[in-house]
Amino acid sequence: MTRAADTLLSIFDLEPLGHNRFQGRSPDNGWTRVFGGQVIGQALYAACKTVEERQPHSLHAYFLLPGDPQIPIVYEVERLRDGGSFTTRRVLALQKGAAIFAMSASFQIAEPGYDHQMPMPNVPMPEELPDRDGMERDVLPHMPEAVRAYYRRERPIEIRPVEMSRYAADGSREPRFDVWVRASQKLPDEPALHQSVLAYASDLMLLDSSLIAHGTSVFDRRIQAASLDHALWFHRPFRADDWLLYAQDSPSASGARGFSRGLIFDREGHLVASVAQEGLIRPRPDRV
Repeated sequence: MTRAADTLLSIFDLEPLGHNRFQGRSPDNGWTRVFGGQVIGQALYAACKTVEERQPHSLHAYFLLPGDPQIPIVYEVERLRDGGSFTTRRVLALQKGAAIFAMSASFQIAEPGYDHQMPMPNVPMPEELPDRDGMERDVLPHMPEAVRAYYRRERPIEIRPVEMSRYAADGSREPRFDVWVRASQKLPDEPALHQSVLAYASDLMLLDSSLIAHGTSVFDRRIQAASLDHALWFHRPFRADDWLLYAQDSPSASGARGFSRGLIFDREGHLVASVAQEGLIRPRPDRV
């Protein structure tokens, strides 16, 4: 097992504290803030541990304060409702007694119903795109330094972007970004873990799509960017250790906030999840 894959599993190794409380830790990766996707994934996994025989179908979350990666995060799960078909949980993530994150999640029994979906975009399959070695050889030498550093970083989620040209050229483009993602190592056959890993991955680069129309990205040091809220809906079963297409777009940006959406498909074209997020995208006056 690679160090990155081991890091992913350790992120979801939550310590039970009793009374619907769990403790999670951040990986030692040198970051100065806790990655938002980590808190989403850990909070969802904590909620799943209090629910039996039902799968999550949605979550809605707010980022309240930056997290300190040097301090463990305590997740307090409140059992709001256990109904005949649906279960609701509220989760607070705490550091030093203060809430840094709040989430509500809903769970449902498995039942049949109407079924339709939007089609998957016509994009190259992951095997047709450069792997890590191909990116290093053919793509990254033509990218800005901050982009090179990001894609060279060892990570628990493997990423294969469909469009990289946006980073190498100036000017606005259509606010769309497609990327294939998967866990870097095979995961245990536990649906809650796969759902929590996808929740983790869903925050990797969604906010960045709101900057494409403005000819910049979160890698630009002149931009102050931060996730404000996050919503995720699970539609169909999937495995987070197989390739998933994350098709992202941004319908609007205004008031120093960017709104982004994402549709997540498995490689057979099944729509397995949808995501929406609003984030702060503010020019830094001292760096413009």
